[in-house]
Amino acid sequence: MGVESISAITLAVSDMARSVVFYRDQVGLEMLYGGEGAAFTSFRVGGGYINLILSETSPAWWGRLILYVDDVDAQYRRLTGFGLTPSTAPADARWGERYFHIDDPDGHELSFARPLRA
Repeated sequence: MGVESISAITLAVSDMARSVVFYRDQVGLEMLYGGEGAAFTSFRVGGGYINLILSETSPAWWGRLILYVDDVDAQYRRLTGFGLTPSTAPADARWGERYFHIDDPDGHELSFARPLRA
């Protein structure tokens, strides 16, 4: 018996309202619970979840969350259309994915990716 999948990732955030706007309105995730005034918020991502928990202090750790999307370039245009500045532009990687990176409001790095078709 081994690990089959990730059910949820929980990220500490310093400003729930700002983070909810980012994940719900700008990234486009479905919010299931919580919201801008909550101490805990949950979003559905496919069969899993991204949870946000309000932290009294800024998160002291760094992490990367990789999200597969249907169209990497369309997601890039969506986020830059909100005036956000990704740290990389969409590119084809040697490991077989098209991707770009952007930091969320608390500095967690999100990688939006899609496997390249052969």
